[in-house]
Amino acid sequence: MNNGIKTVNDINFKGKRALVRVDFNVPLDDQFNVTDDTRITAAMKTVKKILNDGGSAILMSHLGRPKEGPVDKFSLKHILSELENAVGTKVQFANDCIGNEAEELAANLKEGEVLLLENLRFYKEEEKGDEEFAQKLAKLGDIYVNDAFGTAHRAHASTAVIAQYFEEKVAGYLMQSELENADKVLGNPTAPYTAVMGGAKISDKILIIEKLLDRVDNLIIGGGMSYTFAKAQGGQIGDSLLEADKMDLALQLLDKAKKNGVNLVLPVDTVISKAFANDAEQDVATSGQIPDGWMGLDIGPKTRTLFADIIKNSKTVLWNGPMGVFEMTSFEAGTKAIAEAVVEATRNDAFSLIGGGDSAAAINKFGFGDEVSYVSTGGGALLEYMEGKVLPGVKALEP
Repeated sequence: MNNGIKTVNDINFKGKRALVRVDFNVPLDDQFNVTDDTRITAAMKTVKKILNDGGSAILMSHLGRPKEGPVDKFSLKHILSELENAVGTKVQFANDCIGNEAEELAANLKEGEVLLLENLRFYKEEEKGDEEFAQKLAKLGDIYVNDAFGTAHRAHASTAVIAQYFEEKVAGYLMQSELENADKVLGNPTAPYTAVMGGAKISDKILIIEKLLDRVDNLIIGGGMSYTFAKAQGGQIGDSLLEADKMDLALQLLDKAKKNGVNLVLPVDTVISKAFANDAEQDVATSGQIPDGWMGLDIGPKTRTLFADIIKNSKTVLWNGPMGVFEMTSFEAGTKAIAEAVVEATRNDAFSLIGGGDSAAAINKFGFGDEVSYVSTGGGALLEYMEGKVLPGVKALEP
């Protein structure tokens, strides 16, 4: 890997306890059942390599955003049975991630055994990157493995600070494949290269859009952020989402696209609704002509065809952000059309990278996860990596 970072392939774990930072921040329903196990299964290749070598694995993760210490609904004990199914063996559980119980269970782990630690974020020290807390965690293992790409952009105790206390620190398979696949669209991507940017806000994507305008042939913009572009160009957007303070920026991005010879494509029509509800009255309006009292919640049929044609004729596709409120069936058609176009491009030998977060949720919702080149598990981390930022969790693995 880049920068001399070692991976789990470079290590024989026989007789060793691997302390593995995984990302098991998975969604749970009201009964505490895991509703999407993608992140758990994504870590299994690394865990099984450790066990097959004759090592043992101590897994640490966060879950949710507990504000004040331990909260039952954020306990990792809720994912135990799901984890056991994935690993195919019994998993021990420590009721705390540091302290006597965790140390004792870790010390007594035998070859092929797995221990899951309680939620790291039950301690404020985790997010503060506290060195003393990192040292207490480090005591539990012999080798440090970071396989949590989704949190690699955070300088937390378990992702960045802890690595200094280990002679052997390596990237897991998931971390490795995330970086390698991101590099495929960052390095010398095959043209035509199309980026599809969606989601609610331009402000979340400013840096990545600016970077992409130096690289891509086509930049497609949909989702909530497209209404700010429409308004900036003098259009009417009714009650649609608007970042009024970003209108000048939208015009600057359009200008930069023109100067760089990038085909920046905005929606030509939009599905509008009287209310933010699945069963509300809806219609289709020309972009920039949304009447007062209506809001845009998805790209329209002409836009679906326009966007899909560009995507299908691309050889590299990056997709980050939905085209509308895809969680509601009445407004999922635009996002689904993009997903289908990305799948078709992939079948025609394009490389397609789905950029985590809502895009990953969408591609999985429509059942296309296995029909694209790569679905990233890290939304924010992927964006920051592609913006050219140094990810603390990756930097910490450098020798």
